[in-house]
Amino acid sequence: MNTAAATALAKSVEGEVILPGDDAYEAHRDIFVHKGSPDVVVRCHGTEDVRQALSFARAEKLRVSVRSGGHSNAGLSTDDGGLVVDVSPLNGIDVIDAESGLVRIGPGAQWGQAARTLQEHGLSFSSGDTAQVGVGGLLLGGGIGWTVRSSGLALDNLVAAEVVTADGRVLRASADENADLFWGLRGGGGNFGVVTSFEVTARPLPRVHFGSITYPASEAASVVKGWVRAMRDAPEELTSHVQLFPSFGGDPAPVIVLVCYAGEDVAAASAAIAPLLELGALEGKDINLVAYPDVLDQAGELPPDWEPMVRNRFVRECADEFVDTLLTGARSFDNLFVELRSLGGALRRVHPNATAFAHRDAEVMVNTAKLGPRADHEAALPEISAFWATLDPFTDGAYSNFLSELDADDMAAVYPPETYARLQAVKDAYDPDNVFSRNPNVRPSERT
Repeated sequence: MNTAAATALAKSVEGEVILPGDDAYEAHRDIFVHKGSPDVVVRCHGTEDVRQALSFARAEKLRVSVRSGGHSNAGLSTDDGGLVVDVSPLNGIDVIDAESGLVRIGPGAQWGQAARTLQEHGLSFSSGDTAQVGVGGLLLGGGIGWTVRSSGLALDNLVAAEVVTADGRVLRASADENADLFWGLRGGGGNFGVVTSFEVTARPLPRVHFGSITYPASEAASVVKGWVRAMRDAPEELTSHVQLFPSFGGDPAPVIVLVCYAGEDVAAASAAIAPLLELGALEGKDINLVAYPDVLDQAGELPPDWEPMVRNRFVRECADEFVDTLLTGARSFDNLFVELRSLGGALRRVHPNATAFAHRDAEVMVNTAKLGPRADHEAALPEISAFWATLDPFTDGAYSNFLSELDADDMAAVYPPETYARLQAVKDAYDPDNVFSRNPNVRPSERT
C-alpha cells in the first residue's frame, strides 16, 4: 500500500485513518470474538469520508470490509489486509416526526442506544436482541428481534436509505427511488454499497412484559413440543425463545423459556403467557413490565481463545419428530448451546418476494452455537456436520446474520434461487466488480 497516498487520505477526510503501528490501531483492528490485521481502517464521520475511503481502496486495489457494530459472527467486519470502512462514528438518531414515527438512524448506532433514544418519545421498532450490535449490519440482514411477531423484521420498518456505491455515487433508495436497490438492501446485506443513514418507521411501544420461565432439563422434549403448540395459538404480541444451555460435562442445564409481550396491558399479557406456564413442572418464573430497551442483552466478554461456531436454519413446521431429532443430537455435545425462536405473525404477512429476505413462512428458527476455541470446532466438524445433516429433512433456509461460516450450503440456504437471481441483477447494476465481497456475497453475473 502507498503510505504517501494514505497520508493524503488522512488529510482529506474528516474522520481518522488508522494504520498498523498507530496508537489507535490495537483498539480498532479486532471485532467481537474475531481478530484482524487490516492494512488501514478509515473511521468515517460522514458520507464524503465513505466516498474517499472507497476511492482509496479502488486506487490501491485493497479489499473492502464494512463495519458498523463489529459483531459479525463470520468476522466480515475486519480482515487480514485490506481496508475497513468503519461507519461506527455515524451513530446519530434523529426523530424526524414523532407523530408518524419517522426516524433517521446512522448505521453505526447501537441497538441499545437507538432503543433508549426512541423510548424518550414512546417509540420502538423491531431490533435485534443485543444492545451493542450495530444497526447497519443487523438491519440489512434482517433483524429478528423481540417484537418480530408484532412488527416484523427490522428491515420491514425501513422506508429509505442513503447509500454510497462502489463507484462513489450517493443514492437514495426507497420504494420510489432506485427501487431495485431498495429491494436488495432489505435482506441482501452489504452487497451493494455502504449505507450512511436509514429512515425507519417506529411505533408506539413504551413498555413490554419480559422475562423467563424455567423447567427441568429432564422435561426438555415435552416442554419444547408444548411450547411449539402454544405459540401456534399465541397472539402476535407475544414472541418467545427456548434456550438449552450446554452442560460442559456437568449436570444438564434447565430449560429456559423467554417471553416478550409487546404491550402494557397486564391482563392481556397474562392471558397470552399463561399457556407457557403449563408446559411441565414449573421451576421458576420471573416476568416483569419493563421499558423495551431493558430487554436487550449486554454482550459479555468471552474467554480470549473462544470463537463460537454458529449455525442456524428455518423450520417451516416444527413437528415432534424434529424436536426429538434436535434434542437427541444436541445431547452428544457438552458445549453446544441450542435456541429455538418463534416466528410467524407480522413476519409472515409480508410477501416473500417483497424484500430480499425470502423466509417468511417458517414457524421457528433454530440456532446452535458450539462454544470453545476454533481449533476444537475444526476437530469436531465431522460430528457437527453429521448432527446438522439429521436436521436437513425438517429445515429450509438460513438467516445470514447468525452464521459464523458461509460455505456454499449456507449461501444456498440464505438466498433461494429466485431471490439470488434477482439479487445478482441488482449486484450487476450497482457493484459489477464485486467491491463489496465481504458479506454473504452475491457474485456479479459473468456477463458483467
